[in-house]
Amino acid sequence: MMGNKKRAALPGAMAAVCLLLLWKPYSAAAAELPPHLIQTVSEEDIYDGLLALGYLETAMLDTPDCERAYGNVRDCVVQIRMEHANGSGIIWKLTEDYVVIATNRHVLDYWTEDSGYVHFPQGFDMDAQLVGKSERFDVGFVAVDCGLFTYEELQRLRYARADMEAYEALEAGDEMFLVDAGSARRDERYYVGSVGDKRRYIEDFDADMLYGYCFAEAGMSGGGTFDGRGCLIGMTTGGTARDETASVPLPDLFAAYGEVVEGTAYDG
Repeated sequence: MMGNKKRAALPGAMAAVCLLLLWKPYSAAAAELPPHLIQTVSEEDIYDGLLALGYLETAMLDTPDCERAYGNVRDCVVQIRMEHANGSGIIWKLTEDYVVIATNRHVLDYWTEDSGYVHFPQGFDMDAQLVGKSERFDVGFVAVDCGLFTYEELQRLRYARADMEAYEALEAGDEMFLVDAGSARRDERYYVGSVGDKRRYIEDFDADMLYGYCFAEAGMSGGGTFDGRGCLIGMTTGGTARDETASVPLPDLFAAYGEVVEGTAYDG
C-alpha cells in the first residue's frame, strides 16, 4: 500500500503533460534574484485532469458495433472475488480518493472484509471496503482506496458511460451485450443478444428488470449490460437456460447510488 500522497505543486486539474519555464528579460537586478524554478506537472495532476474532463469514461461509438464497443468497455468491468463465490462489478465512478464499484446486492451477501477483494482487468488485485447495499434494489457498492494504486495505474482505469438517453431510446430487438468478468472461464468473453423490454416485471426478482435474450452464466452477476454503442444500460443479474436475461435497469442503478453512496466520503 502506498503512503500518503503529497499534493502537486501546480494547483487544479491539468489535462496533459506540460513544462513551464518562467522567463524574464535579463537585467542586473534579476541576476541577484534566486533562479526561477522549472515546474512540471505530476502524474497526480494528469489523473486529476483526465478525471475532470471525463477522459476516463468509456468511449461511445456513433453506430452500434458490439465487437468494437466491447473493446471500449472491457476495462470498466471487474471481478469481485470472495472466499466462497465470485461475481462481477462495474466501475461506476472514479474520484480523487476512491474507485467506486457497483455490483449486485446478492453478490455482496458473500462479502467479508477479510476475504473480499477486486480483480481489475489490467491485472491489479486490490483490497476493497463495503460501502453499503440498497434496500430497494439488488445493488450494492464497494470502494477501493486510490492510494493502493500508482497514478500511472489510475490513469489506465475506466468507468462506465451511464447514459440515460441511450437507455430511454432502447427498443425491442436492439442489440445488446453482456461482459463476463466473474465466471470460471479464463479467457475474456462477451455475449451478444437483444433487448426484449427495457422494463418488465419479473416475479423471480419481484422487480422491474431490463429483460433480454442473451447467454449468461454463474459469476456474471453484477457485470455490465451494454447497448451496441457501448453505453451501460443495466447490471446483469440473472439468466435462464433459455437464454433469457434480467438486468437491473440503468435508472435503478442511479437510484441505488443515490440511496447508498451520495453524500458519503465515497461520493467524491
